[in-house]
Amino acid sequence: MNALSIGLALCTLCVSITHAEMGPKNVILMVGDGMGFSQVESASIYSYGGPKGQPYWDYQPMAMSTHSETTGQAYDPKKAWESFDYHLQKPTDSAAAATTLSTGVKTTNYRVGMTTDEKPLRHLVEDAEAMGKATGVLTTVYISHATPAAFTIHTPSRKDKGIAQRMIGETALDLLIGAGHPWYDDSGKKKDKANYGKVGGEEFWKSIEAGTVGADADGDGEPDPWTLQTDLTKLDKVPIKVLPKRLLGILPVTTTLQYNRAGDEKAEAYTVPMNSGLPDMATLVRGSLNFLNRDKDGFFLMAEGGAIDWAGHDNVQGRLVEEQRDFDQAIEAVAAWVETNSSWEETLLIITADHETGYLYGPGSKPTWKALKNNGKGQTPSVQWHTGGHTNQLVPLFAKGNGAEKLLDHIKGEDPRRGPYVDNSDIPKVIRSVWR
Repeated sequence: MNALSIGLALCTLCVSITHAEMGPKNVILMVGDGMGFSQVESASIYSYGGPKGQPYWDYQPMAMSTHSETTGQAYDPKKAWESFDYHLQKPTDSAAAATTLSTGVKTTNYRVGMTTDEKPLRHLVEDAEAMGKATGVLTTVYISHATPAAFTIHTPSRKDKGIAQRMIGETALDLLIGAGHPWYDDSGKKKDKANYGKVGGEEFWKSIEAGTVGADADGDGEPDPWTLQTDLTKLDKVPIKVLPKRLLGILPVTTTLQYNRAGDEKAEAYTVPMNSGLPDMATLVRGSLNFLNRDKDGFFLMAEGGAIDWAGHDNVQGRLVEEQRDFDQAIEAVAAWVETNSSWEETLLIITADHETGYLYGPGSKPTWKALKNNGKGQTPSVQWHTGGHTNQLVPLFAKGNGAEKLLDHIKGEDPRRGPYVDNSDIPKVIRSVWR
């Protein structure tokens, strides 16, 4: 090898090492709303015939505590398994939990991007934008729901009727996708009368349609209106050169892509026909990643599987399996995209939940905790629910890519059932410490 070749080889090695030391330029945070360990195991049993079949179990698996300031105490692994009711004591809500995942600061329930005393907190999205990165938020429920809101805006209450207007009209997001179309019901059928509640009111919706809504997203001091799109079934196939500058995807359903569709909600998974003409989450994340990857400085994407939580609130096992599998398949799509279009050296993927919903375990649980009953691959496992609300159980946490190992520096303790765990406030701390 001549001197020039040696020099080029050393230069390539230096670049590789420098990138690894500098951390990832892309961060993808995937949030399964309401997703506990039992929810993951339910879909795994159905899909693979066992409780840990999803590919992400080969990532760096951990657990995460989710308590809010409303809970009033940190997770105690000893007490957690001494009393069945421990997990039900003042559980977090999605607004507080998502705010912590987005900012690294604990707050009380119902706060969105704010402290308990209503001071605004800095979001990861805002950090990314200050670094010149593209930013996106995607959800399978309506865009102004608690979790997407808590990653983008600041308001004292998740019930604030102006959330959609703030998310769409005031943030610098480059991409925002979710349900909430005023003219369609939850089965994707056109309605006779519109309901504009999820998108900021009738006048605001008309401004969106007219292409006149949008704050300055690129820092040049000029407004950057959104391009509204409602048909995203082929978003992952759209050529990059024809993608708009800012993409607002409002899918033609009211609240959820599939969960609230008509039909027997107690039916077994996939026996009620799915809504047609709507993309699955995998299609949405592939398209979103293609869109955001246009920025040479990198990107931040929060992608939420939002209706796992809805199934937990309703204690509906069949549709829980559907929603969890949709989320799982989206994770697989993200991993494939990274390996094809990016690399694990320049990308960090974190998968977790805001909280668990439904207190899901196997039949005969309480006062003990029993495993789900495995009825075989392709069959819904037998389960028992213990609440229609949230719990403070530890939730799953999986990470892969540049910086994933930094989570190990934040271990808070060892849970006798779930192993080492970190806190949800540690997620933004790790992201901020590693990305470039």
